[in-house]
Amino acid sequence: MGDVPVSVKRNPFGLEAAKILLDIEAVNFRPEEPYILTAGWASPVYIDCRKLISFPKERTRMMDMAVQTLSRDSDLDGVDAVAGGETAGIPYSAWIAHLTDKPMLYVRKKPKGFGRNAQIEGYMPEGSHVLLVEDLATDGGSKINFVNALRDAGATVSDAFVVFFYGAFPGALDTLAKEGVTMHYLATWQDVLEVAEERQAFSPAAIQGVKDFLADPIGWSLTHGGKGAS
Repeated sequence: MGDVPVSVKRNPFGLEAAKILLDIEAVNFRPEEPYILTAGWASPVYIDCRKLISFPKERTRMMDMAVQTLSRDSDLDGVDAVAGGETAGIPYSAWIAHLTDKPMLYVRKKPKGFGRNAQIEGYMPEGSHVLLVEDLATDGGSKINFVNALRDAGATVSDAFVVFFYGAFPGALDTLAKEGVTMHYLATWQDVLEVAEERQAFSPAAIQGVKDFLADPIGWSLTHGGKGAS
């Protein structure tokens, strides 16, 4: 298995989270027919985190791990509200807000274009310290848009949380760090690959395809129809 990038730490809950994602069949390995992600990268693997919303027992455990992670690694007590990014982050923000007894918001990808032209939905007093929540992250680009929307509306944002972080493409954590935001996550592809290999959940060829991708994600993307280094 390829080495974990130096900047990407693995969460102690990572393997358990990976097992849950595999159990509910949210993990897709398809090196022979790559996915083109929203950010433009080609990937042999895809996580459908939205699937978790249909599994009460599994989502409850995932959100318990999320709150424990945030309590351990961030100033969760200092958070005034939890904001979900449209649309996949909304259910996760609702569950985390419920577990921590905090107000919930959601952030539109762009202003709705009528009425108050709001991009932030919910009640957010000026200066509120807001935790941004989404389902997953690849290179961190979409998180910046949501962070900027919250800040433009008067919030302070220092932390973001995702259930799944690719942990492969360069610069994702640095992109957010430059904006003063620390990203927290449960599982990465290294966690999923480890569990999938142990379970023999996919064919040896599929497993090897993912290993090749993780060893050189930019080169793999470029040679499989996605973008390369910018």
